Amino acid sequence: MNPTLPTASPPGPVSAAVGKYRWTICALVFFATTINYLDRAVISLLKPYLETAFHWNSGDYANIEIAFKLAYSIGMVGVGRIIDKLGTKIGYALSTTLWSIAAMGHAVVSSTLGFGVARGFLGVTEAGNFPAAIKTVAEWFPQRERALATGIFNSGANVGAIIAPLSVPFIAEQYGWQWAFIVTGALGFVWLVLWLLVYDTPANSKRLSKAEFDYINADIPAGLPAESVVVEEKPKTSWGTLLGFRQTWAFALGKFLTDPIWWFYLFWLPDFLGKQYHLTGTAIALPVAAVYVLSSIGSIGGGYLPLQFIKRGMPAFQARKTAMLVIALCVFPIVFAQYLGQLNMWLAVLVIGIAAAAHQAWSANIFTTVSDMFPKRAVGSVTGIGGFAGGMGGIALSALVQKRMFVYYEQLGQINKAYYIMFFICGGIYLLAWAVMFTLVPRMEPIKLDDDNDALPASA
Repeated sequence: MNPTLPTASPPGPVSAAVGKYRWTICALVFFATTINYLDRAVISLLKPYLETAFHWNSGDYANIEIAFKLAYSIGMVGVGRIIDKLGTKIGYALSTTLWSIAAMGHAVVSSTLGFGVARGFLGVTEAGNFPAAIKTVAEWFPQRERALATGIFNSGANVGAIIAPLSVPFIAEQYGWQWAFIVTGALGFVWLVLWLLVYDTPANSKRLSKAEFDYINADIPAGLPAESVVVEEKPKTSWGTLLGFRQTWAFALGKFLTDPIWWFYLFWLPDFLGKQYHLTGTAIALPVAAVYVLSSIGSIGGGYLPLQFIKRGMPAFQARKTAMLVIALCVFPIVFAQYLGQLNMWLAVLVIGIAAAAHQAWSANIFTTVSDMFPKRAVGSVTGIGGFAGGMGGIALSALVQKRMFVYYEQLGQINKAYYIMFFICGGIYLLAWAVMFTLVPRMEPIKLDDDNDALPASA
């Protein structure tokens, strides 16, 4: 354990002597997120095979998608709390073990109902990834680097979505759709071994230097008791208390409005390309992969942008707020995807890719607002609340818009109109979310929690 309490001095330029072990931890979280999204993306690429095997229409597929989102949302309610209690090492390991079993379990399903159950189990177990990842970043990075670290690990979602179209159709065509679930699900156990061997909290890590430990905790105010830095705190703050803060609601509403858009890309993009441009099998791999390559760039760039603003002297809250406005504006061109796609498919792919990249940049920043505004012991719980809100937003979009609208236009033979409406929603929702969030918390003031779970007066 590192017994020395760091001072309150700002991080300043990072010298080579500080060390880079925290980025090894970031790499582990990146690979976990890659596997997490690979497992959830498999079904969208197997949709044509499963439609043939189980005679699905768009409504059946939407119901299975809703089952995943509902379970994911319910999981988010409690999983952040569990991870705050168990700690990141055990909590992350448990979540990954269970979602890998769930992913592989799809291979033995023999009915539409069975797929709904399997997707539900996958959803509730995959909910652990982001609360654990955000908590890991809060533990291992100073505030100035958290958006960049979040952007890097969050880009794993895009890498997972890139790997999926390059591998899943090939596996399905060569060996059957069942093996696509088995192979991708088994990757979680490879990660699990690495995590258990490598990870520990900074206070307990034998591989972390004293200089890097001090750098990680350089934005901890001077005078705090040493145990507040070096000991993993157990959760002491109730959900009721957390929901009393405007900061919690700002994060939750931002997730409610924007998370459904990423679900739309993840679960419906292959279907859009198939219905609009008649792509099938492995032919769909390149355009889908291109969208998520752009998304990866956006994820890392989203963390890099506020860091540059901070380096130029902008306060952290203003840098985050400005970066998120720029990102929201970058999504808007997706409203022209249908028109551009009539000229050339790749123009549609380009604007969808830019919008997906902007979402990931947004995601890197909105997640970081949690560690900006809440103490480390509450990060997992607040992230879970936001994840629940995002999942419920996804359910609302699927049930009220996608399910009814897609079935209606599919019956009319005008599915392109359904996608036009969805792209219009995608283009404007981030500006609405930005306005809602920063009306609630114009300066993103950090909250303080005392030992009795009561909020100190500054922030509610």
